[in-house]
Order: sequence, then C-alpha cells, then structure tokens
Amino acid sequence: MVDTKLYQQIPGLSDPWTVTSVELERSAGSVLVKVEPRPDAELSCPTCGKSVPGYDRRTRRWRHLDTCQYTTILEASVPRLSCPEHGVVTVAVPWAVRGSGFTALFEALVIDWLHEASIRAVARQLRVSWSSIDRIMARAVARGMARREAVSPERLCVDETSFQKRHEYVTVVTDPDAGHVLHVAQDRRTESLEQFYTGLDAAQKAAIRGVSMDMWPAFITATRRHIRDADSKIGFDKFHVAKLLGDAVDKVRRQEHRALLADGVGTLKGSKYAWLTNPENMTHAQHARFTVLRDSTLKTARAWAIKDMAMQLWGYRSRAWAEKAWRRWLGWAQRCRLAPMQAAAKIIRRRLWGILNAIVLNLHNGHADNMNSRIQRLKHRACGYQNRERFRNAICFHLGGLTLYPDGIQGR
Repeated sequence: MVDTKLYQQIPGLSDPWTVTSVELERSAGSVLVKVEPRPDAELSCPTCGKSVPGYDRRTRRWRHLDTCQYTTILEASVPRLSCPEHGVVTVAVPWAVRGSGFTALFEALVIDWLHEASIRAVARQLRVSWSSIDRIMARAVARGMARREAVSPERLCVDETSFQKRHEYVTVVTDPDAGHVLHVAQDRRTESLEQFYTGLDAAQKAAIRGVSMDMWPAFITATRRHIRDADSKIGFDKFHVAKLLGDAVDKVRRQEHRALLADGVGTLKGSKYAWLTNPENMTHAQHARFTVLRDSTLKTARAWAIKDMAMQLWGYRSRAWAEKAWRRWLGWAQRCRLAPMQAAAKIIRRRLWGILNAIVLNLHNGHADNMNSRIQRLKHRACGYQNRERFRNAICFHLGGLTLYPDGIQGR
C-alpha cells in the first residue's frame, strides 16, 4: 500500500523535497513516510542564504499528524552543508521548526489541545511525553513573544500572584485595555518590575498615564525609577485598601471577642465573616443578624463603620473634594482609640497621594484580580507548578494574547 502522491500533499511538501516511499508498519502501529531532496537540488546555507557545497547527510525523524489510527512518522535524509562563513550547517526543512522532533502541523495541533486541557492530559491523549509537550509550549511562547509588536499601553495593572505556598509569588503586569498579560517575573522585588520597564523605550514610558497597584514598596520604587511624574500616575487599588481596613476590623473583633469571653459574653462568637462580607451579598437571615451587630455599641461595630465610610469615598472626580473627604475620614480614624484602625489610618495617610490618584484617574486592579483568578485556575488544572519558568510560560501561553503557531500555519 504505497501512495507517495497522497503523502506529498498531506504534509505540504514542496520542491525540492519529494516522498520516496510510504511504509505501513502494522506491528508498530505507524506509517513511515520517507522524504528526500532532489539529487540535483541547489541548497543554500540557512543562515546567510548563499549556495554552498554539500558536506554529508543525516537521517532524522519527525512525528506528524496521525493517519487514521496510525502514528505518522516523517523520515528524511537531511543534507548538511559546508559554508565558508558559518561552517557545517544543517539545511532547514519546511515542515518543522528547527530543533523540534515534530512537524509544524503537529505542533499546531498540540497548541490547539493545550488551550483545552493540561499538559499531562494532552501528552496522554496524543501519546507523547510530558516533557515534549512542555517544550512545544515553550517554543510557542518564545515565538509569540518574538512576534509581539511594541506595546504602548496607557494604563497598567501590577499585581502579584502566588506561585507556591510559603509566600512564593510572581509579579504580573497586565494591560487592562487589551486584556493581556504583558510581563511575568520571578518574585515581587523591585528588580522584578524593573525588568518590564527596562524593555520599554522613552516613547512607550511617556505614553503611560496610570499604573494601578497595591501599596507594595518594591512596585512603587520601580515605577518611580522609570516613569516620569510617577507620583501623579501611581494609583493604589481600592480592593487592597479595603483589605487593609478589613484586616484592621478583624483585629479589633478578635481583641474584643477575647475580652467579652473573659466576662462570659459570647456576642461576637461566629461573627468573623459577617464583618468581612459585603452586606449586599448576604442572605436575608445573615443581614438581619448583622444589622443587630452593626447597630450595637461594640467596638467592632465602630471599626466597621470607619471602614464602611472609607469605602464610600471613591466616587469623587475632583481631587480637591476627594482629599478634603479623606482628610476628614483620617481625623475620625485616628481619634477612634482603636489601635488596629489607627495603624491602618497611619498607612493610608502616608499613601493618600496614590489613593487620590486612583480616584481621579479611575484606576483599579479589577482586571488584574480577574487575571489572577484565571492564573490560579491554570495552576489548579496543572495541579501546581514546581518550576517558575514553566509557570511563566503557561501564563503567557494562555493569557498573553500571543500568536503561537509555527510560521506558515494559520489558526486562532
């Protein structure tokens, strides 16, 4: 059963490459397609493009798309050439990426599958090793990053996401307008964010009008070093301010709960999440119980009221009026005689400039938080990552908006 003409068309072979034979190996469950260049073909150095004499030939194999239930293998006697300038070089074959043991069409199939399932599942279904699929993903990301045109985002979101337990993080920079991850760096040091900024030219940096982040000093320092007038462009995300105040309310609750229990009073027992939950998301029964606690004379109720008032101050558009309202709130928080709330207010006073920027420029990390959730789903699907580079590749592959296919392959 030999059909060289059919297999000439299936992989898309063109001159000077021709199929010389097709062998069905039933016991191995495979089809072996042998390919050779024309004997009189003029071959050129893949680096400089000059026609140079042959040196020798090496037999190589590539996994191709399956033929029905059979694994298809392309085997070619690939010439090596003797280039005066570049030495002994191997001729580039049109059906595969240099350094890959798979055809470009097979890699495209793997890329399609990786959009739907984990590396482990794709490897199992395509009967390929886990490491081979991982290398295909890495090559796809490298191609995509090389093809990516210079970005000029007007807004950036900077956030960290957990890589492993024990406070292991990576820094993620996203473009909220394009909806893509732009950069992933190890840990969350100043240098992590600087890696992104140093890749931008002066015009790209000048185009940035707002950077949303939490109050992490390393991110502030990196942005100040690279972005002109950074203190007028850095905005501290509302969610992180709410978390800061929510933690303070919880500390007040714990202190008061211990004091009440010492007197045999269990008013605050089981109320932890009531103070941390948005009342709009409560059931009717939960809201009824919380209303009683909120309207009481508890210290925790006073702390919650201070936090709730802060969350009402994000609707301003005038910087002057916003600052006036926040200064009034800071006065209340610092006079409340609740140590955790006073400590939180001290941090907010020091970072008030960034909070006002976020309000006036309408900066927030909502897109980054959504991206963080998607990243954590990727991590969960993969059952975690042991290698930071693989974690970065997975993020860029799925969320980077990259063109991943090998050259000449059309797809999504």
